[in-house]
Amino acid sequence: MLKTIINAFKTPDVRKRILYTLLLIVIFRFGCFITIPGVDTVALNEAMSGSTNGIAGLIDLISGGAFSRFSIFAMSITPYITASIVIQLLGMVLPSLERLIKEGGEEGRNKINKYTKLLTVVLALIEGVGLYLSYRSSGIFVGTGFMTGFLVVISLMAGTAVLTWLGDEITDKGIGNGISTIIFVGIVSGLPSAVSMIWNLIMGTGIFSTTGLLTALGIIIGAIILIAGVVFVQEAERRIPVQYAKKVVGRRMVGAQNTHIPLKLAMAGVMPIIFASSFMTFPAMIIQIFIPNIATQTGFWAAIYKFSIATSTSQGIHWGYTVANAIVYLLLIVGFTFFYTYATFNPAEVSSNIKKNGGFIPGIRAGKPTTEYLAAVLSKLLWFGGLFLAIIAILPMLIRFIPGIDLAFGGTSILIVVGVALEMVQQLESLLVMRHYKGFLD
Repeated sequence: MLKTIINAFKTPDVRKRILYTLLLIVIFRFGCFITIPGVDTVALNEAMSGSTNGIAGLIDLISGGAFSRFSIFAMSITPYITASIVIQLLGMVLPSLERLIKEGGEEGRNKINKYTKLLTVVLALIEGVGLYLSYRSSGIFVGTGFMTGFLVVISLMAGTAVLTWLGDEITDKGIGNGISTIIFVGIVSGLPSAVSMIWNLIMGTGIFSTTGLLTALGIIIGAIILIAGVVFVQEAERRIPVQYAKKVVGRRMVGAQNTHIPLKLAMAGVMPIIFASSFMTFPAMIIQIFIPNIATQTGFWAAIYKFSIATSTSQGIHWGYTVANAIVYLLLIVGFTFFYTYATFNPAEVSSNIKKNGGFIPGIRAGKPTTEYLAAVLSKLLWFGGLFLAIIAILPMLIRFIPGIDLAFGGTSILIVVGVALEMVQQLESLLVMRHYKGFLD
């Protein structure tokens, strides 16, 4: 592996991509510590102490601590993720947008990207205004006038715009998916606090605790098993054999060829998890913006709020909310797994390409039967992969009900971290293989 890394850095193009990605990550982490102008840092520390539970804690985790510092990246990349979900859902109900997504080609993708960014600006404006109104009464701002609010909202919107640009740059010129990478870095930055929590379980009062040691070992073993399961799902694939008959190309006869179509259990990667998490926390985010003290209230909106944050905290949340949240969370992960996969992999298109090139799946007629066969196989794989990922994401939620445990890394966090890391390794592997180097996975 060390030799592979050396070879990667010896390759100018790969080295440039790696260093450029690291540079953008440094910029992201640097921006997480730049507090918005007009914020009283002393009052901010007092207001944020003990208030990073629930939805605020989840946003703070994804943003790498930027939310608790009220930095320019406090809203993280969530407006862009929400905008992407909305555009994809609109593509299912608006025929013109659906044609643009499926048949628009490069020009269509550029237009979709433009629409997504415009919607991101609108959502960032709404969320920025909501955050200012929500925290204005807490005294963290130097003033409460129009100019202060304008400066805060513009700063938050600018931070989201910069993160969107960083994500696009990483995707185009770096390693891995840019948006996933930003979330990955934000979550990984909480690793020291997780290590500190485990240490406190063992030596919390300065005296060695056998019970704390057993609990810490259980957490570590559970995390290893969870990571192994995620790697299994991400790497497992079903290979569909395809045979190509002999044909004449120009003036020569091309011989028969056997190949296969690799269908992974989790073709959508970590995007269903990210989409489902954003979808689940969005109601709580909006409610908390317009009803700042909703966590201590009762009624319909308070119930919706507690239901929405049940995934991220167990403090003050009845177990019934957690069970209901887990069921909906599971359905969303499975649903987004199907949705995102079929948006990127079209069985009819693959079947048509096989037929045009004179190929066929052994035992299956070309054309519609091939399409139906691929769709049936894909459906079974997605059910298994989606349910497996959903269960892995939900089970660690129960750990939060153990007294004294408040993990910075939940099941969703581990899924995202491991999934993004695998995507980065696979892309780096592909770049090295293209340049005739032995890669990580050999």
